[in-house]
Amino acid sequence: MNFAKEQAIVESLLFAAGDEGLSLKQLSEVMSIQRDVLLVVLEKLQKKYEDDETSGIQLTELANSYQLTTKAKFADYLQKLVDSPHVSALTQASLETLAIVAYKQPVTRMEIEEIRGVNADGPVRTLVTRGLIEEKGRSEKVGRAMLYGTTKEFLDYFGLANLKGLPDVSEEWENDKIQEEMDLFFKTFQDTTIKGRVEDGKTTKSNS
Repeated sequence: MNFAKEQAIVESLLFAAGDEGLSLKQLSEVMSIQRDVLLVVLEKLQKKYEDDETSGIQLTELANSYQLTTKAKFADYLQKLVDSPHVSALTQASLETLAIVAYKQPVTRMEIEEIRGVNADGPVRTLVTRGLIEEKGRSEKVGRAMLYGTTKEFLDYFGLANLKGLPDVSEEWENDKIQEEMDLFFKTFQDTTIKGRVEDGKTTKSNS
């Protein structure tokens, strides 16, 4: 058997899971498939990506979970995309996600989604690609979800010396007040830390 259908299911699940990936146990439970059979499916899918010169995607096993990642040989092109002025500005969704990570770190994608009330796969992936957040290990809770925190690039981007320079906001971000908290965050951030202009994806403080 070539397990074509099973490979397609795994592919769709891993794509939906994003940067956190899925463990063998999670895949097995969702697909109702035995572990030994699942390992064969994963092996076939991994080889399929390796042999396909027209695909820039690969199947990677990291920290006991499986993820869809880009092939290392295309890293230079990805860096050009990140550095491109056309993608220098962060979207509202990415900024909201970044704010949550900055204040709640280390935080899981699920926790981000609980606060924002919407799926955070895209914003998290964007922020990781931009180097503004990074993986900080895994949660000790059931499922051991990936934890995210900010990077040195985050501090550089917003002109901060350290995280103590973040504007003060309410410690408890209640779901029904999230928009109010976000508005306060961005207004304060703009007034106190990013007085300047964004050039080439980085914040340059003005001389005034």
